[in-house]
Amino acid sequence: MILLDGGLSTVLEQQGADLGSALWTARLLAEEPERIASAHRAYFAAGAHVATTASYQASVPGYVAAGFSKPEALVGDSVRIARDVRDEFGGDRLVAASVGPYGAYLADGSEYRGNYGVDAVALRDFHAPRMELLAAAGPDLFAVETVPDVREAAVLARLLDEFGLPAWFSYSIRGDRTAAGQPLTEAYGVLAGCGVLVAAGVNCSEPSDVPAALAISVAVTGLPGIAYPNGGGLWDAEAKQWRQSDAWRAELADSWIEAGAEWIGGCCGVGPVEIAELAAHLEL
Repeated sequence: MILLDGGLSTVLEQQGADLGSALWTARLLAEEPERIASAHRAYFAAGAHVATTASYQASVPGYVAAGFSKPEALVGDSVRIARDVRDEFGGDRLVAASVGPYGAYLADGSEYRGNYGVDAVALRDFHAPRMELLAAAGPDLFAVETVPDVREAAVLARLLDEFGLPAWFSYSIRGDRTAAGQPLTEAYGVLAGCGVLVAAGVNCSEPSDVPAALAISVAVTGLPGIAYPNGGGLWDAEAKQWRQSDAWRAELADSWIEAGAEWIGGCCGVGPVEIAELAAHLEL
């Protein structure tokens, strides 16, 4: 069993960081990188085996639009910071380079809707340069996450095979469909031929939706499942904050494991305290 970290934004907000800009956590790579390092330390101290980088919303176009110089270096810094912290802790811990969806760059909540209105060429032109920068910085694997749409997933799966770096792939879902409304059998079907994937599943979705989605993922892809849902609730795109419910409990992981999960953690609303509870529950 591999224990992931929790939501990077969650621990950063607990530290008092301002995440109100369109760049979200990626702004801190330029202005307060020590906060990013502190967040990774908090999760490793809680028992996590994986540091997921602060690159979810980091892209060259995003940094340029926000007026930052040297955007390519900033994208790579997300991996370098996580690697440095990983090396402090030693052992067999991993650094996963977060590849968020195109909707994260739009910063309008569309990673929970999909249907961006752009074609496959535009999606490839957005993702490929960022993935190249991340891969060059030396992560252990890609974390392709919160993908809402089968059409974007198909582009990303092809790119993953081209880069050849191990990766996990997780969708944002609503019930038995992607956030964009496509059946999960179709969604996981586009991943079935991707040779570099080490796990597939679901993240940043309601905890109660995880077991059924994992069962479909494992059946369709034949891969170990990955599950790191949010703490429950909905994202308010205008306020740029979560309207959290009280859905998270460490014991829920038992049903994820039963459905085939071998990689388990949390997303938005799940912080170091919850990851420590999960580690204790799983006896890791």
